[in-house]
Amino acid sequence: MDFNLKKRARHDVKVEVISLEAKYPHNVMLYHYPPTEDIHIDEFEDLALERLRLLRVFDRATTKGLRILSDDWKEYVNAEMTKDGLRGYLRMGMASSGTKHEADVQMRRRDYLSHFILRLAYCRSEDLQRWFVAREMEFFKYKFAALSTAEIKMFLDANNFQIHPLTEEQKDEVKDGLYESTVGQSVSKIELLEFYKVPFTQVLDLVRTRRCYIKAGFAYVNTHDMVSIVGARQLEEIELGMQAAKAFIADVEADERIARMIKSLHNSYTGKDYTVCRDESVPIESLDQLSKTSMPLCMRMCHEHIRSQHHIKHGGRMQYGLFLKGIGVTLEDSIRFWREEFTKKMDVDKFTRSYEYNIYHNYGKKGSMVNYTPYSCLKIIKEMAAPGDCHGCPYKTMDPTSLKAKLSAYGLSAGGIEEVMYFVSRNHYQFACGKYFMLTHNSTVEPTINHPNKYFEESQILMGNRQKRAPGPAPASNKLRTGIKGGANRSMLNGDDDDELWRIAETQEKVYQSQKGIAEAFDDDLDLTEIIE
Repeated sequence: MDFNLKKRARHDVKVEVISLEAKYPHNVMLYHYPPTEDIHIDEFEDLALERLRLLRVFDRATTKGLRILSDDWKEYVNAEMTKDGLRGYLRMGMASSGTKHEADVQMRRRDYLSHFILRLAYCRSEDLQRWFVAREMEFFKYKFAALSTAEIKMFLDANNFQIHPLTEEQKDEVKDGLYESTVGQSVSKIELLEFYKVPFTQVLDLVRTRRCYIKAGFAYVNTHDMVSIVGARQLEEIELGMQAAKAFIADVEADERIARMIKSLHNSYTGKDYTVCRDESVPIESLDQLSKTSMPLCMRMCHEHIRSQHHIKHGGRMQYGLFLKGIGVTLEDSIRFWREEFTKKMDVDKFTRSYEYNIYHNYGKKGSMVNYTPYSCLKIIKEMAAPGDCHGCPYKTMDPTSLKAKLSAYGLSAGGIEEVMYFVSRNHYQFACGKYFMLTHNSTVEPTINHPNKYFEESQILMGNRQKRAPGPAPASNKLRTGIKGGANRSMLNGDDDDELWRIAETQEKVYQSQKGIAEAFDDDLDLTEIIE
């Protein structure tokens, strides 16, 4: 018997390694195939928040009424991208220099991945889908408008568009129509342009605005207007992709870390972190003056309420107390401020038992030891203020007559009030706040207001009391405790800054009710931490 082992034939498995440049060859891609690479959950969050900041830039441009791809629109978008630290996306909308950089290839990757991540967050309702698709199409057109004629040809070939530029003979046949229909170009420039012949149904927007020549059911489109043709394909790709994402979103949300983020992403705050003011200290003796000069309407009204009523409900204490912390009021000064006001209506022991813990908790000195983040405009606008409350966004909660009277009392002219009310009537509350800033500071530049502390900071910088500083990374203590990191804190994504405080209050309320009786439990002073006695 032959016991010699026979060698089996070896079949080497070759793993094809595709370079990033091969995966993402162009700045403008149709987002057709979902990405297959694995990414860390930290990067998943980073990409989502960065993409959200980008889309909000285009949203603000739309809200301002700027015509897409106009010079004013491009100037505004470029400036906002620069200000928001989105220089990588800014480069994608600029004409190519012809030199390849590794950073540009990495940016294409971030662009591609982040688009698909946000599909997961925005596929869950019709309103979210509508907002997302509109903003994505604006970004697509922004990038496409920067392509050269040669790059447009490459794009059409790479994406199998079965259209080709007219030959000189074909162009001569319809040149009179091209001269008449091409607006804003001289005859000499029109002769240098390339034109494409497509069914008119593919460019209905150009037909509607009379920006193309039509003959025998075909439209003749120049290079600059090709975005209408390719945009239709991109729109179809995104809409089909959103349907596909909606079909398997339940599987994605099985991971609680991802589910919490994508569910709250649209309402998350993506601006500068105002948790702690490290460079400035604001004495409480200056708050009366600062409320008139540098506080937004929401905080000024809270401050005046406290001064006149010597009390404020829990929602107002959270909103205004965290704002004070963010502008530079120390823990010791904050306790002194609240104590001095509240003890005009109650004794010191009552204040210590019922309210002092809340202040320590907000500064991260009690309970979970988390240094909580001041409320952003998005969170304040969402607040449902009840009668007798002074928190929330006044532009949203106040009726027009009362709001006009308040603005007049604060010194705005009749014309200025109408400018603010123009945005209020259209539910653009943050733009109304920006207009109020301009009018009260005699500023020629309207700031983008997305946080009350940003309003205060911009005011102080304009008045020469603070220096403008580059935003730094968020402190580690504010990272998500679910394990997701990368620049977003709890309040940015979850909006539940005071969950623990509410749980404490519920426990204390049960004790209080057993001792004091149900009737007393509905007293105004019994909401949240003031129920302790």
